[in-house]
Amino acid sequence: MTDRVQINQLADHVGAEVTLAGWLFGQRKGGKVIFLLVRDGTGLCQCVVSADTESAFANATTLTQESSLRLSGLVRQDDRAPGGYEIAVTAVEPVQLADEYPITRKPHGIDFLMNHRHLWLRSPRQTAILRIRHRLIRAMRDFFDQRGFTLIDTPILTPGAAEGAGTLFPVDYFGDEVYLAQTGQLYLESAAMALGKVYCFGPTFRAEKSKTRRHLTEFWMIEPEIAFAELPDLANLAEEFICALVHAALTDCRAELETLERDLEPLQRIQAPFPRITYSEAVERLHSDALHEQLEAALTADRERLNAWRAELEQTEAERAAARKGWQQERLDRTLHQLRERIRELEADLQNRPLHIEQAKQFAWGKDLGGDEETILSRQYDRPVIITHYPRDVKAFYMKPDPNDPRVVLNLDVIAPEGYGEIIGGSQREEDADALLARIDAEEMTPDSYQWYLDLRRYGSVPHGGFGLGVERTVAWICGLRHIRETIPFPRLMGRLTP
Repeated sequence: MTDRVQINQLADHVGAEVTLAGWLFGQRKGGKVIFLLVRDGTGLCQCVVSADTESAFANATTLTQESSLRLSGLVRQDDRAPGGYEIAVTAVEPVQLADEYPITRKPHGIDFLMNHRHLWLRSPRQTAILRIRHRLIRAMRDFFDQRGFTLIDTPILTPGAAEGAGTLFPVDYFGDEVYLAQTGQLYLESAAMALGKVYCFGPTFRAEKSKTRRHLTEFWMIEPEIAFAELPDLANLAEEFICALVHAALTDCRAELETLERDLEPLQRIQAPFPRITYSEAVERLHSDALHEQLEAALTADRERLNAWRAELEQTEAERAAARKGWQQERLDRTLHQLRERIRELEADLQNRPLHIEQAKQFAWGKDLGGDEETILSRQYDRPVIITHYPRDVKAFYMKPDPNDPRVVLNLDVIAPEGYGEIIGGSQREEDADALLARIDAEEMTPDSYQWYLDLRRYGSVPHGGFGLGVERTVAWICGLRHIRETIPFPRLMGRLTP
């Protein structure tokens, strides 16, 4: 019996007889030859079945898209084949003949694909995203593990709010109302007082009624917390962390990024130091004439780009009408689908952008920066920008006020470039028990729920702080995705809880 190998190992078996186990991704018939395109989770392989191998040829003719199979054959190098290798098949064994597969080569709308998410995951684009997500998560853990942090598993069920009561998901807990965790931070602080440097990694939940391309109701965060750390320490760590993640993606995920057609040049510019500005400086920039001249120029350029895409669409539609061969029609259909999606998104953006520009001009100090303001600011830089010292009234109760200006807190947000918005949020924590209790009272929170948290300030309190990085937003930015829904295997959004 021949050795079973994976597709990503074929380079080590050229000239040898091997067995693959996988699924039929596609096939093409040409006279006395059938070309099977097989996937196994590690890649795609072209497998050539000749009519001379009668049993294998007969079995190959029965295969439907996504049928599972085993096949054996000789590995040979072929630069024209996907991955650079193909198999001359000697045996084909169907494992299960699939029913008619609902996701065809023709373009499908996003609702259809999301309803079939359990099957859409099999596409090369989605598997590329999931591999990048996996690599980034490993890089996140490695980053903190190698720096002496200890992983702490924090509760999913919590008795109160950490990030604002308006975004809590209530859960019945044996007759008591508790909530799905918005963050592991409060519990992580207690562990930091025991171990010094800790982090947690897990799902978090926010009941924000938002349908933007940046929001999920269930997402994953990695959160470090450090005793004896102040705001500059957190900013330096966040900068080093992001550089490490981008380096991991560029080093280990080139093939996947190419599958996504991600422009690598913006990622290659992600190097320290990052620009650092205060919230007040950010507001000044939103009001500046120079910025608005840039925004108007970008608006004009994008309108011209939209007209060019419309002309390309018209030309491609004419080519599609004239096409006679099936493979040409399929290729042009995919191009038309992509063009229409781009045009639709840019039209919506251009319709809203004049309002966003005007709102930036009128932005009042004291408001929290929203997605539109973050997008405008991020596009002024070629790398992430760190914004610090936000108004106290728009930030969480545990953030320490700036001793030099009590109107603001010692916090930071890291805004990803290319319009992707906030990917990190953090702060130095209030370490004084009386000051923290006063803030809890001012927020009309229930002090009894936070007595254990106040204890951390009564028994050996120290300056400390941390931050949280959203995995899905980071994956979206590094992959260059338009919407966050593709960054997690089964996204939970407003109006979507299945599959």
